[in-house]
Amino acid sequence: MLAGALLGYALTACSATQQVTAAPPTATAPTASPVPPSPSPSPTPVKPATSPKPSPSTVVVPTATVIRRLTDAQWQRILATGTWRTGCPVDRAGLRDVDVPYVGFDGATHRGTLVVNADVSASVADVFARLYRDRYPVHSIVPVEQFGGDDNASMAADNTSAFNCRRSGQANAPSAASPHANGRAVDLNPYENPWVDPRCACFQPDAYYGSHRVVARSTPAGRAVIVKGGPAWRAFTSAGWTWQDNSTADYQHFDTGYPSRPLR
Repeated sequence: MLAGALLGYALTACSATQQVTAAPPTATAPTASPVPPSPSPSPTPVKPATSPKPSPSTVVVPTATVIRRLTDAQWQRILATGTWRTGCPVDRAGLRDVDVPYVGFDGATHRGTLVVNADVSASVADVFARLYRDRYPVHSIVPVEQFGGDDNASMAADNTSAFNCRRSGQANAPSAASPHANGRAVDLNPYENPWVDPRCACFQPDAYYGSHRVVARSTPAGRAVIVKGGPAWRAFTSAGWTWQDNSTADYQHFDTGYPSRPLR
């Protein structure tokens, strides 16, 4: 069964929603702290193009987590970028948009969207509500179709994402078995939590945090590094998710099992 089922869940049509309200965090003065440049020769990651964010002192960002069916516009973007195509194991009817609050690297509250399998949507909502309460910093949360379905581009932008039925040429498993293609995996803060790409035996998207797993916890990037027993590890594993469920180091990756399966 899914961990931490949400109260008041009603899902009827494309406009149906579920909300889980995270307790407001203790007010702190937001401080801008960009991802530190890597000492490796890899280029500094390109951040996703977004509109300037209003000052948190003048805007109150809602902190409810909302689960919705995918809109027509979302599904058309997914199709146009090849993030889904014929043969992928879960289609529009089996996917959900989970809109979550998160604490950014600037210390302010922002909102992001994860596309996941309907059978883990409540669990994902609970996990990110807990991350928000714990003030675990997340750089950005944008669906991977906004990067053209390109996982490498999403990682280079330090973007947290979930569903992606990856095309050949990208890191992927057979889609029927793949947790990402089934919408049951989350890659969290990939720049601070890189993976070892077996095709080059190198860390992607950058090597620095691959060899610096214990770094200054006083910076947002340092707190974003996932370690066993840390806030991100506790939030996911207490809900039944597995960290690095694969044959190579993959510090960003949480899933519900390989081959992909629903939470028990």
